[in-house]
Amino acid sequence: MKKVIYQVIYHILKPLVAILHRKAVSFDEFSQIAKKLFVAVAEKQLREAGERPTNSRISVSTGLTRREVAQLRQTSSESLLASTRINRGLRVINGWMTDAEFSAEAGLPVQGDKGSFEALVNRYSGDIPYRAMLKELCASGVVMLDDAGDRLSLLDNAYIPQQSDEERLVLMGQDVSLLLQTIDHNHQHERGEAYYQRKVSYDNLSLEAVLVFRQMAREESHALLLKFNQWLAQHDRDSNPDMQGKGKNRYRAGVGIYYFEEPLPAQNKAEGPEEKG
Repeated sequence: MKKVIYQVIYHILKPLVAILHRKAVSFDEFSQIAKKLFVAVAEKQLREAGERPTNSRISVSTGLTRREVAQLRQTSSESLLASTRINRGLRVINGWMTDAEFSAEAGLPVQGDKGSFEALVNRYSGDIPYRAMLKELCASGVVMLDDAGDRLSLLDNAYIPQQSDEERLVLMGQDVSLLLQTIDHNHQHERGEAYYQRKVSYDNLSLEAVLVFRQMAREESHALLLKFNQWLAQHDRDSNPDMQGKGKNRYRAGVGIYYFEEPLPAQNKAEGPEEKG
């Protein structure tokens, strides 16, 4: 079992280490983050099991010394996933798509107390100034101002933020984390309780076929995500305060789609096709 786990760790870390290497993150820096996570997860699991998360217990379960555990538990954990701007942009677009006040086909006036882009941003983005949100959405190619500069049209209801390199890294951390959480959930639960997790791929495609499939995957996936987005927006209680539900529990749910391709070495005809398991 350990051998399989080591192989899994190797495959998971390989692309991550390539990114860390490009970003000049040293092994020592990475190891400190890993140690901090080992301690945090061990502490959480002990609490969930109804046990006291002492330094000694955490030391035993992580292999770290008690001194290291004590130091790591005192170190503040600042969140690196500062995605507020991205989430608020998505909320503004969802509000534009689903809120009857802002659904005029002719677009929205930029300013105004009601039925305007200014009112939309005030309702769905909290304290972000509407001009800052306007600049962001225009840069992302989601909206367009008319020639007079006083009316705004929605061009694309899939908001992809104009991202800095730092923000792209933040999104990578979020997406990879969610995918691994799904895989971990499915590993621990029977088929009936598993989350949907499937992929399809072939390994002897021509470049021409790959180019066609890449565009097909983009278009079909985009359409499916729009369908999911519209349904979720209609059931989100932040966007629909009157939405009722059993109990007071709060959940987050969603679907992520990713595309992959990679070049492979030419196959020796004498070897025959690769066996698929």
